[in-house]
Amino acid sequence: MRLFIFFIIATFVVVPMLSGQGNTRTNVEKLPPYQRAFANLPLNKRTDFIKHQREAARLYSEKRIIESLESLKLAEKVFDQSPDLHNLRGSCYVEFRAFDKAMTSYRKALSIAEGNSLIMFNIAEVYFVTRQWQQAHDKFDALIRQVPEENVGLVRISEFKLMLCKLKLGKKQDAEILAMKYDYRDDTPFYYFAMASLAFEKEENTEAERWIARAGRIFRNPAIIDPWRDTLAEYGYIKSSLGGGGPTPDQ
Repeated sequence: MRLFIFFIIATFVVVPMLSGQGNTRTNVEKLPPYQRAFANLPLNKRTDFIKHQREAARLYSEKRIIESLESLKLAEKVFDQSPDLHNLRGSCYVEFRAFDKAMTSYRKALSIAEGNSLIMFNIAEVYFVTRQWQQAHDKFDALIRQVPEENVGLVRISEFKLMLCKLKLGKKQDAEILAMKYDYRDDTPFYYFAMASLAFEKEENTEAERWIARAGRIFRNPAIIDPWRDTLAEYGYIKSSLGGGGPTPDQ
């Protein structure tokens, strides 16, 4: 089963050598601590890290997860304080449904890049797919309060998952209020999947499927619609057409 997990393609850039240019040093001093540490590495080490990190991201996108983990090990030997590295490793473990290992990696990433909304989402998502509803509820709630409203995609999918958590926690009225927050004019499938979820909750399965079909006719891009369908599959309302994970690696 596919999970809606964010990973970050290496955000590091090859920083010029720090000798001789005062403005470069000033710019580096403004960076977060982990980026300053990276900037102070020799150029050849920075280049090696970026090569391995980008290769790991490419392999992950191709679902070559074991190979991606191997590339991450090579990157970590060069520099182990990259939140991108630990976040991507967590996403690799999610593919194998090794959620304990994934959570460890995500927490490591967040300890380096505090407040990173994509990493926070991934932590909340692990709680969601492992059916730890209160923890998922609290994490998504905190995330929504932090993320700027203009980040519509992340906000809406987080609100949808928060709504589902509320249903599981018996907060039906709160869930219904949240479900009605947007209407058909919204730029995301939120409205249709929220209505489908409420119909499923009432065991009105045919009506729920109609809502999902409407969403599919309006949002035809699989990259847009699939995370919402997959959320319903993880929640248990619909069956997923995708298989589960494979064996858990030891990396």
